[in-house]
Amino acid sequence: MIEMIAFKLIIAIFGLWIMTRLLGKKEISQLTAFDFVSSLMLSELVGNTIYDKDVKLYHLLFALALWTCLSIGLEKLSILFPRLGRLASGKPELIIHNRKIIYAAMRRNNLDFEQLHAMLRQSGVFAISQVEYAVLETNGSLSVMLKSDVEEGEREDLQPPTSEVVLPVALVVNGRVDAAGLRDLGKDGGWLVRELLKHNVEDVKKVLYAEWSEGEELYVQLKS
Repeated sequence: MIEMIAFKLIIAIFGLWIMTRLLGKKEISQLTAFDFVSSLMLSELVGNTIYDKDVKLYHLLFALALWTCLSIGLEKLSILFPRLGRLASGKPELIIHNRKIIYAAMRRNNLDFEQLHAMLRQSGVFAISQVEYAVLETNGSLSVMLKSDVEEGEREDLQPPTSEVVLPVALVVNGRVDAAGLRDLGKDGGWLVRELLKHNVEDVKKVLYAEWSEGEELYVQLKS
């Protein structure tokens, strides 16, 4: 029994290695949702065949071969028929377009503002107002293009800041005032009302997103 399990493990390792080589090189960060689900199913399949004494060695080899053929076949079909590839892997989607948040796209992808902030920070961006375009890729990563004036400023000034840097603060999210953000700035609701009035906004519930950042005016985007 132990010898058979060990033999199956060796066959499985070599089989998975061959399958990986046939399917091509792909970084973990480039895996799509379909790739991730496929890998989970394959690991479950191999695990069950290894430890089940009723499953023979040729069953394992057949499962690996069939799964490899199906995976390669689907890859080839996705190349020949791009629409099939989009159905299997999804397609990139604009989250920010022309400096405007597309809230409907966020909802379709179950993305909230906290997650959006985290993904932007991972790209080295701390203010949504600095983003010209943001695309949610099929692997769940966020591709970001900054405003042209921000990129030019970064290229021209490579010196470290001489004063303390204050991170941007979200003050209104989907019509709700972030009281903690106001406290962090040392401001109150009256100040926020006055700032919104400068943008001809009288009702905070009409605001999709408002953000304060040092050196810039309050960034406000209304609900569509």
